[in-house]
Amino acid sequence: MSFLRLTSRSAKPFLSSPRRFASTAPPAKSTSSNLPLYFLGAGVATLGGYYYLTANEKPEVKQEKSPLDPEKFIDFKLKKVVPYNHNTAKFIFELPNNEASLIPVASCLVVKASDPEALVDAKGKPIIRPYTPISPPDQKGELTLLVKKYDNGNASKYIHEMKEGDTLAMKGPIAKFPYKANEFDEIALIGGGSGITPLYQILTHALEDKSNKTKFKLLFSNVTEKDILLREEFDDLKKKHPETFDVVYLLDQPQKDWTGSVGYISSEVIKKHVGPASLKEKVKIFVCGPPGQVAAVAGKKAGMQQGELGGILKELGYTEDQVFKF
Repeated sequence: MSFLRLTSRSAKPFLSSPRRFASTAPPAKSTSSNLPLYFLGAGVATLGGYYYLTANEKPEVKQEKSPLDPEKFIDFKLKKVVPYNHNTAKFIFELPNNEASLIPVASCLVVKASDPEALVDAKGKPIIRPYTPISPPDQKGELTLLVKKYDNGNASKYIHEMKEGDTLAMKGPIAKFPYKANEFDEIALIGGGSGITPLYQILTHALEDKSNKTKFKLLFSNVTEKDILLREEFDDLKKKHPETFDVVYLLDQPQKDWTGSVGYISSEVIKKHVGPASLKEKVKIFVCGPPGQVAAVAGKKAGMQQGELGGILKELGYTEDQVFKF
């Protein structure tokens, strides 16, 4: 057989088959995809799960009543103690059922020992002291007291000796001043030592209100710089609300590197930082601190009553309607 005939025969199958180009795909098999059904099933399952969860989800019930009682003392467990400085600490008490205190602004509580014989005076009567919480009224599950320990303060020493799990009897809230947003154009707050807590309660409540237009000025006096309570919180409020809040710290015994104000709260300090008495109902002054300071600035209190206006504020022409003493 010649080479020519052999190659001719072997080439016939190749030549006789249909020509296919690389760009021509082979005929596809007729099949239908189940992918849309998979997505549909997944969507139905997701919706079904969401419906199950929302149907079985209990709506949050709005708390209507405070766990505190203004008519009787109730024991609350000490949850945690957070040291603040050399003589002050935050005492965090547990509120039942994750409830909030719902105390109005401005108001306080009165406390005594759960054991009626653990904290008594010379006559054997229970020692009862007022404290203003620094925790927000709507904070759930906790109530925080900032307590400064005084050498001659039996109640403060007793609280500082408490351990986590101990209880303290509380009664309240006791309303002090019914704060209303934008009732005044200017509010001055004059405080000293641990008397800052009622003023802090008002400030935090008022400044977080987006509708607030009142301008607040805090004059806060202390012995030394380390005695300034809630300083970080006040400085933070000033940064957040520079147009409506300012704070002036005054020290009786400043260190050499102190650049703030020095001395007591005098008539010159008040005239410099507080709106004049001529503003009448547009200005309000809140005062809270040690009895000596309150008496010097605004006159002595008469027990739980305001007492006559006196001191520096009276000398500057302010009236009793313009001043409130905590």
